[in-house]
Amino acid sequence: MREIKKGDVVTRNSYGNDIVFSVKRILKLVGNRKIAILKGINVRVEADAPIEDLKLASKEEQNKCEQELEKRINSKINNEKMEKYNRRKEIVYTGKILHLDGDKRYSEKSMMYYKKMGLKAIVKNIPENKQARAVYRLLTIYNPDILVITGHDGMIKNGARYRDILNYRNSRHFIQTVKEARRYDENHDKNLVIFAGACQSYFEALMEAGANFASSPARILIDFLDPLIVAKSIAVGDTNKYITIDDFANELRDGKRGINGIGARGKKNIIFI
Repeated sequence: MREIKKGDVVTRNSYGNDIVFSVKRILKLVGNRKIAILKGINVRVEADAPIEDLKLASKEEQNKCEQELEKRINSKINNEKMEKYNRRKEIVYTGKILHLDGDKRYSEKSMMYYKKMGLKAIVKNIPENKQARAVYRLLTIYNPDILVITGHDGMIKNGARYRDILNYRNSRHFIQTVKEARRYDENHDKNLVIFAGACQSYFEALMEAGANFASSPARILIDFLDPLIVAKSIAVGDTNKYITIDDFANELRDGKRGINGIGARGKKNIIFI
């Protein structure tokens, strides 16, 4: 078998090859040992593994993973469109979304979802560790109603040190980005609704920083679609209604275990014809 390199699509033998990853980078350690930093292809998780634990995913496995993701997106879109078809004729002004995503592929899929759903959205592919530096400027430019801060995350020591920010791969970056967004909010007298986090993110710290919704209370993997469902629910929620997790928990893969929050008012205005 050829040597694993950056960009390869792989699975981990020690985890029963359950998740398909892309190799983000390879670290060379003392003694010529190599560790791969991995990001999930269809879940928002970042992990690491020794090179020798990795298996190259076959083209069949890669295609299956891609098809499953596309199927979930299209199924979600079709269900939403069927609900809209049954409504009265109306002019709808939905909330404007600014979505920052650390993963280029997910950025493209997210934009496709928003477009097909007829939502006003700007999606920017920005690495997790650079989002805090970029968010204030982007908020000033686009003036959104809803901000999504996401990408990849994960616990370094799974099942332990829940209150140690250094045990999370990217939560500290998401937290700082939320704080910068709230600084913008205060300076511009806005009422920005924020979702923040990814797989296994430090939920309590994200909420304390100022998020309305965040992942992941149970420190579990969240679905690619979960942040989009939060953004959509607020964007199409009526301005006179306070949207809580109970309004869309059944749409999330793992409900309140994956995402929770304090809620927010909807951002949609309707004019009936």
